[in-house]
Amino acid sequence: MSYEDVKKVWMNGRLVDFADAKIHAFSHVFHYGSAMFEGARVYKTRSGPAAFRLDEHIRRMYHSCKVYRMEIPYTPSEFQGAIFDTIRANGYEECYIRPVVYRGLGALGVNPFKSPVEVLIAVWHWGKYLGDEAIEGGVDVCVSSWNRMAPNTFPAMAKATGNYLNSQLIKMEAITNGYTEGIALDSAGRISEGSGENIFLVYGGKILTPPLSGTILPGITRDSIITLARDAGFTVAEQQIAREMLYVADEVFFTGTAAEVTPIRSVDRIPVGSGKRGPVTERLQREFFALIRGDADDRYGWLTPVPVESAVSARE
Repeated sequence: MSYEDVKKVWMNGRLVDFADAKIHAFSHVFHYGSAMFEGARVYKTRSGPAAFRLDEHIRRMYHSCKVYRMEIPYTPSEFQGAIFDTIRANGYEECYIRPVVYRGLGALGVNPFKSPVEVLIAVWHWGKYLGDEAIEGGVDVCVSSWNRMAPNTFPAMAKATGNYLNSQLIKMEAITNGYTEGIALDSAGRISEGSGENIFLVYGGKILTPPLSGTILPGITRDSIITLARDAGFTVAEQQIAREMLYVADEVFFTGTAAEVTPIRSVDRIPVGSGKRGPVTERLQREFFALIRGDADDRYGWLTPVPVESAVSARE
C-alpha cells in the first residue's frame, strides 16, 4: 500500500491537496470513534475503469449512518459523483475507495448531536490485502481468543470505525503468533468472521457461511460469491457453524472488498483439506475475477463505469 501518488482528497464538497486533508484534533471522531466508512474498488476493465457494486456500497454507508443517527448532507447521487471526481482528480484507472462520514469539531462529550456530520473521500492504490501470493497459495490463520461483539452491544451490520478496535485485537494477536489472519467466534462460540473478511467453508459438497445474526458485516463481496456459487449450481447455506468445522472442512476461504477471494490453507496449524487451494475456491475465484476485470459478461450489472467527464458537485 502506498499513498505517494495520492494527489487529492474530497472533503466536505471540495477537492483538497493530500497534504491539506486534515481534521481538527478536537473533532468528536478522534475522542469517541464516531465515524462510518466504506471500502470499495475500481477495477481496470477491458472497457475502462469501473467501480464494483458501488451503489450497494453507498447504500450500506447510508444504512450504517442511519443506525447511528448521522444524516449525510449529500444525496446518494451526489455522493457517487464525488467519488468519481476524486478518482479522476488522482488519475487512477484502478484504486481502492474509502469514504468516511464522521462527527467533526463541535462539543466534546458522549452526546454526538452537537458535532457536525462531515464527509471525506479518499482513494489510493491497494493491491492484494493478504498478499499477492495468498490468492493462489492461501493463508495460515488462527482462531482468535477475541470474540466478536455480542448482540445488542455494537451493531455489527453498521460499518463503524469503532467496531474495528475489536478487529485490531484479532489481527494483532494473529500476527504476533505467526499467522496472517485471525478468525473470530461470536458470543455463542460459533464461527463469525475474520478481522476484516467474511468466511466460507466447503463441506460435504455444500458451501456454508455464517448468517447475518452471527455478528458479521453484511459483506458485498460475500453476497456476490453467494450469487455466483448458486448460479454455478452449488448449494449455499447461511447457517450457524461450529468452530471444529474449520478443521474438517474440505475448503475454507475469505471474502471481502480488500481480500477479494482468498483461500485459507491452515487453521491453528491444521491443514485445510489438502493444505492448498481447493477446486471450489478456485472456480469461484476464476468467475469473480473474470467478472470484475471485464473478461466475462457483466450479467448482474455490478460494474459502474467511471465517467470520463467530471460531475459538478452540489457543494462546489
